[in-house]
Amino acid sequence: MKPIVKRLIFFAVILSLWEAGAYFELWAKIILPAPSDVFQALRTGFSDMTLVYDLIASFKRLIIGLGIALAIGTSIGILLAKSKTADETLGSLLLAFQSVPSIVWLPLAIMWFGLNETSVIFVVVLGGTFVMALNIRTGIQNVSPLYIKAAQTMGSKGIDLFIRVIFPASIPYAVTGARLAWAFAWRALMAGELLSTGPGLGYTLRFASDFGDMSLVIGVMVIIGVIGAVVDQLIFSRIEKNVLKRWGLQS
Repeated sequence: MKPIVKRLIFFAVILSLWEAGAYFELWAKIILPAPSDVFQALRTGFSDMTLVYDLIASFKRLIIGLGIALAIGTSIGILLAKSKTADETLGSLLLAFQSVPSIVWLPLAIMWFGLNETSVIFVVVLGGTFVMALNIRTGIQNVSPLYIKAAQTMGSKGIDLFIRVIFPASIPYAVTGARLAWAFAWRALMAGELLSTGPGLGYTLRFASDFGDMSLVIGVMVIIGVIGAVVDQLIFSRIEKNVLKRWGLQS
């Protein structure tokens, strides 16, 4: 049986049991509404364009923040890999920052930039920068010395050696870093939007929670989870597999 069929059967069973439990009132609907109620809330949200505007706003912030995070993270990762002093100082600081949940940065962002768009993007940038930098550093440091020595014997050195040999050899780590940066940035975005004042999935999630609309709360959570899984599996996972195959790291 194909994996996609197994997944469809699994989710069909879960939804059926969930619907049956709500129908027979095994729990209060205010705690866990039926899937049909969640679907109705989502249909209403898309019909009045509320969720459409939320998606547009969220992806706008994500694209800006993730783009900045990848650029800064790559630059810092190269610096850490090429400078032992930077790695022993700044590198240890990044490891500490990496363990800090994104939502912890929110108070600082609000104090610096106010309760606005910039604060959300700032949190997204921090969410993706550290993991990207650490993966770039690891990738460059793990380039096989044989590749470097072979290139040096053919006269390659300095920037030419880095551009032609070292950086291309570290591409698999860069792709993995981008995949992880996306995941961390997506989570950071949702955390940041919980305190935002404009449209966005996180804002609607908080709004629905404040007014006790549990169907919409779960509906938005489903959207967030589905987007995360789809983007990871259909985009980043495929790119990562293709890169690993091309670099001979996977059969």
